[in-house]
Amino acid sequence: MKRLRIGVSVGHFFSRRITSLRNVATVSRPASEYYGSNSSLLAPLKGPLASSHSQQNSLNSTPKSPLKSAKLAALHARLALTPRFPIETLARCLTHKSVNQDRDLNNESLAVIGNSLLGYYVSEFLVCRYPRIPKSILLDAVEGYVGVQALALVAKEWGVESAAEPGEEVDIGLLQFKRRNPGEPNPTKKRYYGRPTAPDEDADVHAQLEEDLAESPPSLEPKSITHTTACKYFVNAVIGGIYLYSGRKAAQSFINAHVLSRKLDVGSLFQFKTPTKDVSRLCAREGLPQPVARILSETGRHSRHPVFLVGIFSGPDKLGEGAGGSLNEARIRAAVATLKGWYLYSPLETNLPSDTDGDSRKKHRPIIVDIGEIVV
Repeated sequence: MKRLRIGVSVGHFFSRRITSLRNVATVSRPASEYYGSNSSLLAPLKGPLASSHSQQNSLNSTPKSPLKSAKLAALHARLALTPRFPIETLARCLTHKSVNQDRDLNNESLAVIGNSLLGYYVSEFLVCRYPRIPKSILLDAVEGYVGVQALALVAKEWGVESAAEPGEEVDIGLLQFKRRNPGEPNPTKKRYYGRPTAPDEDADVHAQLEEDLAESPPSLEPKSITHTTACKYFVNAVIGGIYLYSGRKAAQSFINAHVLSRKLDVGSLFQFKTPTKDVSRLCAREGLPQPVARILSETGRHSRHPVFLVGIFSGPDKLGEGAGGSLNEARIRAAVATLKGWYLYSPLETNLPSDTDGDSRKKHRPIIVDIGEIVV
């Protein structure tokens, strides 16, 4: 009888214990413990976020579930993405619209947001760091940071792998897109980049543009793309997802760490046709004495490989110097160095307008605004 009572009591104890554990397992923590009570993530989702979350259940129920992909989890960890960035959205970033036309499952909308953010923050960084940079050089520098080749290199360093051919059996952690065959023309609309043209050259440019568009009408839905273009879409989509899930500051920090941290030689983008005339015009515009070229040093004048060092002086001030195998070459290089020193002027402290957004305690200090390029 005692044994029966002991068995009943022990069974009752374990049954209560199991019931309590089930209750604990079914009760989830409130979202405010993870993200804070003032987090924007607690608000109802709208736009691409809402459509993305509406597709998560269908994604997890398919054989290619993002939660079962080791490649996707490893990529999520390598990018140091927070738990706020769902792994389902990362799988969406890896899917180009050439594979899946459903906007809720491809990276088109996220890539548009990321491309806009990249263009804004990179342009802001360059303009504030080099206030005198010409517009044509600014466009080329932005292309050097966020162009197709640059972002493809970023994706390669992230360890992004692409599928040879998209399909249902492909791991969802691979970059999927329809590859363009060698020699296949680009069906997308042609875009023209470059330096501003003179007024008399505009007519020729527009005529050539109309002729090209007539030969190959633009198509808004490309059937196939290159690997570098697919990588650019992926990087832009990741940045757009970070902005939507974690906010502007997180997206800006991600861009600074992965894009603006790369070294770009802006000085190599300059090409001067008449550097000596440009220096003379610059001194006249700024009210400085006319520039004079002087030999600073030389060696081997009568040998087969002489070297001359020439400096450009405006009064007692030396504006720049250059070395060359002849006096004329050294003088031209000194003039080029003078112009680069003027255009690539950078203040000691770079103050970005975006640093004060959302913080009323910080005050923006305006940067200098140059009067423009030198016109000869």
